[in-house]
Amino acid sequence: MNFELRAVPKPKHKRFKRTAKERGRITSEVYEAALERSGGRCERCGKCDYLQCAHLIRRWKVEVETTVNDVAMLCGPSVNTGTCHNIIDYTQAGKEWAEEYRDRLYRRAKINE
Repeated sequence: MNFELRAVPKPKHKRFKRTAKERGRITSEVYEAALERSGGRCERCGKCDYLQCAHLIRRWKVEVETTVNDVAMLCGPSVNTGTCHNIIDYTQAGKEWAEEYRDRLYRRAKINE
């Protein structure tokens, strides 16, 4: 078998749509605002152990960029069973709570405008 190399130049245009990873990135401003909103406590159970900023919806569902209403400060880490971050990531009841809480945050933001 003979193979020949047919080099093709790279395209000069950039990607038009941002990737899910880029859209889902939690900026320091969003993190600080979520931490201030939570008062240093888990927004689901009220503990103040080890807090993580968790997405309330999947990153690929974020349309433009992650806002403070798309995240919550939850006790973690997400890999430990029984933590709030783990519950909203891996259980149906947790996913329902996250969706309801996100809706509540957006309604509250709309009222405050």
